Amino acid sequence: MRAAITAVVSAMACWSGVAAAEPLRVMALDQCADQFVLALAPDAELGLSPRADDPDSWLRADAQGHRRVRPTLEAAVGFRPDVAVRYWGGDARLLAALARDGVRTVTLSDATDMDGIRANIHSVAQALGRPERGKALVGRMETQLAKAEGAGRGRKAVYVTASGFTSGPGSLMDAILRAAGFRNGVERPGYQPLGLERVLLTPPALFVKGFFDLARSDWRGAGRHPVMQRAMRGRTAAELPGATLTCPAWFAADAAAQLAEQAS
Repeated sequence: MRAAITAVVSAMACWSGVAAAEPLRVMALDQCADQFVLALAPDAELGLSPRADDPDSWLRADAQGHRRVRPTLEAAVGFRPDVAVRYWGGDARLLAALARDGVRTVTLSDATDMDGIRANIHSVAQALGRPERGKALVGRMETQLAKAEGAGRGRKAVYVTASGFTSGPGSLMDAILRAAGFRNGVERPGYQPLGLERVLLTPPALFVKGFFDLARSDWRGAGRHPVMQRAMRGRTAAELPGATLTCPAWFAADAAAQLAEQAS
């Protein structure tokens, strides 16, 4: 009998060791969350969003080989995450179920400056048990910001997307412009249409283009209108890849560094 009990206890101990060795299961509920979990916990069992390898995903190459999980309650039940990370993804039903089941859910803030991005990195890194990776990612971000500093020499520039939108103070794009030493030529806060009439009557001295590299990005948008194209000709300080601009994440610093390099 004692031998049988010993065998059972040993088996349970072995099972516990295996269970403890199981990787953390992390579910990303949208494309922005994909970037954070890929950078901070590549060794975890990841359930990425269906858009993880889209052309505007910064870490699209790293997403290859990882499982895709739709941000639905049914998919979450099948995946059984330990931690969920989100920016805007996941409906109320899913979020309530995750909370009810004790799944830690980290929501990224809609950061409008570099400090907000640093906070996003640290909050996700802590939730995933990867604080050192978080510190390293912030360090990489600081290196890129140092490369960008002062390149614009205080010149005014106006951001424009392929859809014809721009961005004023209080936005992440404004922070990217300032990080590269530019002043924002748009005074009204937030994201807003740039307007063809405004560009025609008072064209900005410099433009910074965003999302024009994406083949399917607003082919009929105001940013691609002939009037806008003529206004930008010879006045474009930089053209930033859409993948650097989709998310309040560390690669906003890469956008600033690219802006500085192209504008110098």
